[in-house]
Amino acid sequence: MNTLIDVAGLNARMAAGQRTVVLDVRWALGDPEGHSHYLKEHIPGAVYVDLPTQLADPAAPGRGRHPLPSPARFQEAARSWGIFDGDVVVAYDDAGNTSAARLWWMLRNAGVRTVYLLDGGLAAWRAAGLPVEGGEVQPDAGDVTLAGGAMPVTDADGVADWAAGGVLLDARAAERYRGEVEPVDPRAGHIPGAVSAPTTGNLDDDGCFLPAEKLRQRFASLGVDAATPTAVYCGSGVTASHEIAALEIAGFSAVLFPGSFSQWSNDASRPVATGAHPGK
Repeated sequence: MNTLIDVAGLNARMAAGQRTVVLDVRWALGDPEGHSHYLKEHIPGAVYVDLPTQLADPAAPGRGRHPLPSPARFQEAARSWGIFDGDVVVAYDDAGNTSAARLWWMLRNAGVRTVYLLDGGLAAWRAAGLPVEGGEVQPDAGDVTLAGGAMPVTDADGVADWAAGGVLLDARAAERYRGEVEPVDPRAGHIPGAVSAPTTGNLDDDGCFLPAEKLRQRFASLGVDAATPTAVYCGSGVTASHEIAALEIAGFSAVLFPGSFSQWSNDASRPVATGAHPGK
């Protein structure tokens, strides 16, 4: 199962009139203007997806900043984007797919197998000299039927002991892992036993995923192998999805902790480690 589609592949599908649902997931921590960016310019025909309201329930201390919505609520959103059963779906953003990967993971989890990330996102589309358009795209409602449970997840109790028999990756920036800064969550640091693996290390200078072999080398250096259970978290479960996509490209499977550090750090009974080492 492929994770990525490149710009040439997407453009060829569109030029040939092959049905393709293109979804724009422009969002970044600290930048609430994703919809405005979309309205200014986006890939022709792309439908805007609002991550905070359509790919998450409202924040709750016991669930984290971006709790996964119910399957029924997610299905309603997916139909509003014009997705029908059997459609090819391509998600992108303008930040190396660090937010679009949330939608990729959720559709995979819901049973959609033909969903891809546009490698390099909007920047790669622009670099290829391909056209963009502005304004809102309002598709006809789709009829896709979604389920849940196709991708593995764990919870706070699961990650508490994960490092004893597996590898727990922290996909946040290294300075947040070390506890030097914490812009949004109540405590700084990381889950004890976690290994720092910033999402930015999955990408090249153009915002494209590194080749599979380089990703395999990266994750192997962090202790990942096919025989060792691997779990991933980040701040709120968004960029952790990007890490899972990178692991898949590298040939590894991984488990998501959806509540991530935003849930963990809100529970005063959970220990937090600081510094450059995993801790215990």
